Amino acid sequence: MTNRIRKIINDPVYGFITIDDPLVFQVISHPWYQRLRRIHQMAFAQLVYPGAVHTRLHHSLGAYHLMYNALTELKNKGVEITPEEETAAKIAILLHDIGHGPFSHALENVLINNTHHETISILIMRVLNEQMKGQLHKAIDIFTNNYTKPFLHQLISGQLDVDRMDYLTRDSFYTGVSEGVIGYDRILKMLTVNNGDLMVEEKGIYSIEKFLVARRLMYWQVYLHKTVLGAEKTLVKIIQRAKALIEQGQVVQAASPTFDFFLKNATSASFIEQHLSGFCQLDDFDVLATIKNWVFHPDTVLSTLCRCLIERRLLKVKLQAEPFDLDWINSLRNNICQQLNIGEADCEYLIFTGEAENTTYNPTEERIQILFKNGTVTDISKVDNALIHQALATPVKKYYICYYNCKQLS
Repeated sequence: MTNRIRKIINDPVYGFITIDDPLVFQVISHPWYQRLRRIHQMAFAQLVYPGAVHTRLHHSLGAYHLMYNALTELKNKGVEITPEEETAAKIAILLHDIGHGPFSHALENVLINNTHHETISILIMRVLNEQMKGQLHKAIDIFTNNYTKPFLHQLISGQLDVDRMDYLTRDSFYTGVSEGVIGYDRILKMLTVNNGDLMVEEKGIYSIEKFLVARRLMYWQVYLHKTVLGAEKTLVKIIQRAKALIEQGQVVQAASPTFDFFLKNATSASFIEQHLSGFCQLDDFDVLATIKNWVFHPDTVLSTLCRCLIERRLLKVKLQAEPFDLDWINSLRNNICQQLNIGEADCEYLIFTGEAENTTYNPTEERIQILFKNGTVTDISKVDNALIHQALATPVKKYYICYYNCKQLS
């Protein structure tokens, strides 16, 4: 008698999501995967869009559901996908974000220097593979693009992958920003495979253009919204300030022993590899509880930054097409230094500049190929009368400044 399993999850975006494979269910049940419940998908976007409180687990399950549907469509079109490959692809997309730490992209390369979440995801997948007696080997090959059928990897990581389809659909749903709505169901229907690569049938061109435009609009309206940007950069400055104080020998205690250990010791990917189990205990709650405690820290800079986040009295943020005037920046800096009675070096945490950049479609990366009825293949940016043309491959850059608003002093 075969070991069959069938579970359904009621998702607010797609309805019922079906789990019908014992290995997939085993992965979902693992504590390291369940940790994703405690990591928000959009970090501090909820400070602007109060409904944006969904988690990495929500997104992971949604991407799994879209992968499930995509593979079904491709099999219906005669694409050869074995049951083992189908299970492996579904597990690969389930685990594609498992390496995210607290507050995801906001703290990437900050809490642990020069370490991307993809690197940690692979480390975790390899450990899970050992625990599950080698059953995830094919999923790892697909995830790392070392499998013989490249379209399976392209469904996970590419210009038109189920990861992006879900986060656009889900983030639009939870923020209420309708500009991010895409026709994911039609896109899935239009997918096909040609010479091993994922492509889109000719009649799906307009759905793809809508997908790319929606992504562009969501970046500037949500992901790079100036207030969201300012809140996330404030979190970065908090961690950087805490680390600097620790290096100076000052007492800076995190709320949980695990977070405290990583804050004071984590330096590289090799460190993570040695302490992977500890990393998989970290989540947003460790960081939030710590920030609440640091509101009362004797260091003026650290306590001020933490109070900005906890009380939502955020740094003031300006975005513009040109760099900011240096004299104006210096005037602001002097004012902040005087008001808070801190030195110029300390003030760098409370006023800083940077650049935000977004590209609608980059044909030098993973391309979106259109398969025409006559068998020819053309990049979406070169289709006649296409909305997505070469000019939109040029990154849009904006300069930002974040600074403490002295009027907030009580």
